[in-house]
Amino acid sequence: MKRTSEEATVEQWARRATTIRVIGTGAMGRGIAQLAAAGGLTVELADIRMDAVVNATEYIGGMFDKLVRKGRMTAEEAEAAKGRLRPVGEPLTPFQDCDLVIEAVREDIDTKRELFTSLEKVCPKHTILVTNTSSLSVTAIAAALEDPSRVAGLHFFNPVPLMRLVEVIPGARTAGWIPDALADLVRRLGHEPVLAPDAPGFLVNHAGRGLVTEALQILSEGVAEPADIDRIARDVLGLKMGPCELLDLTGMDVSQPVMESIWTGFYTEPRFRPSRIGRARLEAGLYGRKTGEGFYKYVDGAKQEPPEVTAPAVEPRPVWVHGDVREELGALLSAAGVEVESGETPSDQAVVLVAPFGQSTVEAAEGLPVERTLGVDPFGEFFTRLTVMVHPGLHRDTGRAGLAALCSTGRDVTVVRDAPASVAQRLLASIVNVGCGIAEQRLARPGDIDTAVRLALGYPRGPLEWGDHAGADRVLEILRGLHRGTGDPRYRPSTWLIERAALGLPLTETGTAPCDLTT
Repeated sequence: MKRTSEEATVEQWARRATTIRVIGTGAMGRGIAQLAAAGGLTVELADIRMDAVVNATEYIGGMFDKLVRKGRMTAEEAEAAKGRLRPVGEPLTPFQDCDLVIEAVREDIDTKRELFTSLEKVCPKHTILVTNTSSLSVTAIAAALEDPSRVAGLHFFNPVPLMRLVEVIPGARTAGWIPDALADLVRRLGHEPVLAPDAPGFLVNHAGRGLVTEALQILSEGVAEPADIDRIARDVLGLKMGPCELLDLTGMDVSQPVMESIWTGFYTEPRFRPSRIGRARLEAGLYGRKTGEGFYKYVDGAKQEPPEVTAPAVEPRPVWVHGDVREELGALLSAAGVEVESGETPSDQAVVLVAPFGQSTVEAAEGLPVERTLGVDPFGEFFTRLTVMVHPGLHRDTGRAGLAALCSTGRDVTVVRDAPASVAQRLLASIVNVGCGIAEQRLARPGDIDTAVRLALGYPRGPLEWGDHAGADRVLEILRGLHRGTGDPRYRPSTWLIERAALGLPLTETGTAPCDLTT
């Protein structure tokens, strides 16, 4: 097959690309320089302060020595990598064979525009100019240049050597061959590139809104406390870190402006709506770990977490389980010594357990004695943590007897307020729906969406993969129940999800597009 001119240009640039200049020697600049030097590239280190360049060079050399001690590099490889570091000082020091400039200066659009305008005047014509911005528009940065076609974004994640994902972000006028060339270079360095849109949040921060904004919404409704949400997210959904502890780690001074920026950037799309809780904590200085208090308090850096729920001391009562989970949940309770009724209707003394999907406990309890009915989230199939939903009409003594029965199973138990869907269901449905929205708007390819989220956010699955695993019909049922129960447009299901659920197509597949019929 004959190569296109763009493919030839990519290959030609890739063969020539041996030298890069990194401007800015903070944490990101150092990380990028370390990765590139270890990957075989000559790296020119530049900063407006020569002492910062010298310190960065020594720091990176120390990191290579540390890798040798850990057995991750040989001494020869470390010395060779150190030899590829060239401290050049001032950012506009004359360029010779530099193929790529990566800017890693502070997140200020005027600073970046001024730098790129100056670089355009002194860089060779073949040099690609790249910004490592995490939130600013690549198109807006490039707009100040006479030739914006040579500007693109490469968004590395901190710490750069360990975080394998890199977002490749073309601006509106970036030359068509450049994204592929940059993606090839990222692969040469052992990292994974994904094509991201030059839109608010790019890809990773955009996709990440599904978890944290819904967690804050749950908090604002008084459904659950931060530790409740985090424990459910970890134990039921399998996340490494719950959304509230994640916000504490990142810092509300960082996360809240990002949430507000993405929300306004998408013209107040309800799915991205931030919470008053986040704004209040930002203004109060409750940033998280860095200030010693956020959603949790930290003593000597250690998170202070409330104890788990324990079984109340009450007289045991029989339990009657409603619906499709009767066999599964009933067997779990019976094995713990709980009396489980087998009749078609509960006795007058029985605690009634229902397991609602996409509806409240009260809705699921239609036709049952609601004052004796507790909800138990079926999501996760009762393998780990049990989530108990309490509605206002529940008789207190009956509820305590039900809680004691569930605690006797040996599972950890979280008790939350009843709502149109459980905490785990809401978090997952939001993650999937936001991912589907990105695919629907053609902001990123399905595979890139999933790869970006798995690698950068550490989710056990990408949002579209997760939706397929849970079942598109099930996710749609949860969202429609939330939309019906709250009237909130944040739960409006994505067309991508609706169509694929109706057609039986995987969420991870694009399917047939109009262009397939015309090309």
